[in-house]
Amino acid sequence: MRIRWLTFCLYLIGATSAVAAADIQYVLVADPYIEMHTGPAAGYPITHVVERDNEIGIKKRRTDWFLIVDSTGKEGWVSKSQLEQTLQPSGTKVDFPDAGLAEYDQHRWEIGLMAGDFGGATSYTGYGSYGFSRHLSVEFKASQILGNFSDGWSAAINLTHTFVPEWRVSPFFSLGTGIINIEPKANLAQTTDRSDQVAIVGAGLKGYLSRRFMVRLEYDGYVVLSSRNDNEDVDEWKAGFAVFF
Repeated sequence: MRIRWLTFCLYLIGATSAVAAADIQYVLVADPYIEMHTGPAAGYPITHVVERDNEIGIKKRRTDWFLIVDSTGKEGWVSKSQLEQTLQPSGTKVDFPDAGLAEYDQHRWEIGLMAGDFGGATSYTGYGSYGFSRHLSVEFKASQILGNFSDGWSAAINLTHTFVPEWRVSPFFSLGTGIINIEPKANLAQTTDRSDQVAIVGAGLKGYLSRRFMVRLEYDGYVVLSSRNDNEDVDEWKAGFAVFF
C-alpha cells in the first residue's frame, strides 16, 4: 500500500512539473546579451547576463517586465524592450502584446459612464455589459435626460456586436429596445408625463486605454413608439469611459 501511495505521489509531482514546464515559453537571445535584474524595474540591480544564442524560458509577466530562467536555472527579470529582440526557435521575432490588451480582448464584463446630447438635451448614461463571446454581448443602460423644457429618464437593453475585438480600437453595432419617460417642466401649460416604448439602433467605437480602462464613442438612433400614432425620431451622441474585467 505504501509503495502504491509513493508511486501515486511521484506521479502527481511529475505531472505538476510537466504542466509548469509547458507554461514556459522558450526563446533564443539575439542581442549580444540580455540583462537579468533582481526585480521588475530598471532600478533593481543586474545580477546576471545571458549571452547571444543561449535559450531562456519566460515564466511570467508583470507590466512590461518578464521573469525568465536561463539554462543553468538562474532566474531574473528582463525588460520588454530586450525580450522583443529575442527569436523563436524558428528564427522569427517574438511578439509581446501590450500588457492588458490580451485581457481586453477576452473580457466579459464592462461597467461605464457616458455623457452626451439627446435630441438637444443633455444626457448621462450608466451601463453594464456581459459578453456571451468575444463578439456578442448584452447591455443594460439607464439614462437621465435634462432639457430646457422637460426632463426624463430611459432604460434599455441592447444586443451588441463588436466586429474585431482584438483591435485596440474596434467598431461595434447594437440593436435594442426600452422605455423612455418624459416629464415636462411645471411652468408649461401642458404637464402630462409621457412614457413610451423605444426601438434603438446604435453604432460606435470601443478603444482600449490601459490596464482595465477603455473609452467608448457612440451614436444611438431612437424611434419613440408613441401611443398617439405619431412616432418620433431622436438622435443621441455620447462618449465616456468604462472599466472591464
